[in-house]
Amino acid sequence: MGYFVGIDLHGDNNYIGILDEEDRRVFKRKNRNDIKEITRVLEPYQEEIKGIVVESTFNWYWIVDGLQEAGYRVHLANTAAMQQYEGLKYVDDTRDSFWLAHMLRLEILPEGYIYPKETRSVRDLLRKRMMLVQQRTAHILSMQTMVSRNKGVSISSDTIKTMSDEEVEGLFGDEHLVMSAQCDHEVVGVLSGQIDKIEKAVLKEVKLKKPYKKLLTVPGIGEILAMTIMLETGDIERFREVGKYSSYCRCVSAKKVSNGKNKGKGNRKNGNKYLAWAYVEAAHFHVRPKFCN
Repeated sequence: MGYFVGIDLHGDNNYIGILDEEDRRVFKRKNRNDIKEITRVLEPYQEEIKGIVVESTFNWYWIVDGLQEAGYRVHLANTAAMQQYEGLKYVDDTRDSFWLAHMLRLEILPEGYIYPKETRSVRDLLRKRMMLVQQRTAHILSMQTMVSRNKGVSISSDTIKTMSDEEVEGLFGDEHLVMSAQCDHEVVGVLSGQIDKIEKAVLKEVKLKKPYKKLLTVPGIGEILAMTIMLETGDIERFREVGKYSSYCRCVSAKKVSNGKNKGKGNRKNGNKYLAWAYVEAAHFHVRPKFCN
């Protein structure tokens, strides 16, 4: 007898449902988000469990890692691709967990990619860099707007990054404007320092890897974009064809066309937003020298 396990994971609890090979419900239970409790619940069935599927949108690292370390075969459900019958009148966590197990038993489960634990933290650190860059840009724009609005002149982002405290203090005659500019300038300095630290740490991990070196040979791709593309792509072999990868990078049109007419749009946000950003940036850097010349 084999068992199939579905786990509907939430922020503070999870629901486990277990089916046998005849699609009969043999166990159900709501649990705390504690890997020891979950493995203890599953232990009586461990020898005959053929697979566990976890459905979660953001907080699955701990449970997938813990179950894999305990020797289970774990699958991550692709929540964007899973749809139950729309005519269902009532749905709850119990039915969701058994639905996951049911899909796994029938081998029709849309699966998400379980990024390897060994390099996941490096990828997430590079994502943190992007967040800090966006925050730094917001403060630079705030300072640029302030100068333009009050002095009628423009100031470049590079100038703001390299200004001394004395130069910032001399920008305005009003003490409140000076204080506002100092706030932005100090935050820009702190964020720049953290961004540099992250770049050095990530580069140390990836600079000797072959995919990284190959990406650097592509016109328009520098160190940051090469690191982003390599870490966000993961194992390129998981994409069966070029079109699948292009779609994952959001480089495929999301149009719905019938008889030559536009019938609407698909899910254009389906895919990896970090890869989408990286390839758009690479395209811009590639054509920029041509326009400058």
